[in-house]
Amino acid sequence: MSLMLFTLIMLVGAFLAGLVGSLTGLGGGVIIIPLLTLGLGVDIKYAMGASIVSIIATSSGSAAAYVKEGITNIRVGMFLEIATTIGAIIGATLLAYINTSYIAIFFGCILIFSAIMMVVKKKSRENNDDTSKLANIFKLNGSYPTPEGVKEYKVHRVVGGFFMMMFAGVLSGLLAIGSGALKVIAMDNIMRLPFKVSTTTSNFMIGVTAAASAIIYLYRGQIEPGIAMPVCLGVLLGATLGAKLLLRTKTDKLKIVFAVVIAFLAVQMIYNGIVGNI
Repeated sequence: MSLMLFTLIMLVGAFLAGLVGSLTGLGGGVIIIPLLTLGLGVDIKYAMGASIVSIIATSSGSAAAYVKEGITNIRVGMFLEIATTIGAIIGATLLAYINTSYIAIFFGCILIFSAIMMVVKKKSRENNDDTSKLANIFKLNGSYPTPEGVKEYKVHRVVGGFFMMMFAGVLSGLLAIGSGALKVIAMDNIMRLPFKVSTTTSNFMIGVTAAASAIIYLYRGQIEPGIAMPVCLGVLLGATLGAKLLLRTKTDKLKIVFAVVIAFLAVQMIYNGIVGNI
């Protein structure tokens, strides 16, 4: 395969990863790493380095649009970024001591979990009147626009959400993914934010989380410019388009298709990890 073709495949694949990752709130890493390792034969550590850079690009491309529309809860995002940043540094540090085959197997398990979470129907959190004391102290309660008007919501179980975010940060640093599924669980199921607010706030946060661990990846020489650059560019373009589409389209069918693709990739990652091909 020529260098030009290799770069073009990475660029197109990254664009699709950024597009779908932005629409689902999971980030592009769940597609980038299998694409590079299984499809193009890139060493998993360099694939993870490219993925961590692409996550920053995804967040940059989609978060601005969500903030502009008033959907993202910036206070919640900045508060929880403390937890995810600490976790990301821990996860990236642990990476040096874990065999790559084990990482591939663990990554596959997280992909399956992400696929399941995408198709599970989320409960409406719009009619929440109660809140926690910490949410009042940090002024985390908010509102967001809907076709029926502005909806207010309350934030619950701040401490539980904070520790779940720390765990999500560890996985983000360890596996070079956005851990969007765990972030959405923390905000949707634990803190009981509306799902659209959880998804957009997750997109807002993943860039900061990734930047914390990217420093360690860069220090170890795992970020190869020839791979990271086209991946970053493709993801940024895809994420920007995905953010615009999310504001006016329904993504239920897309999530089902994406969940099937992720489940297939997960099985491939687990198999290759078990037989030692990665």
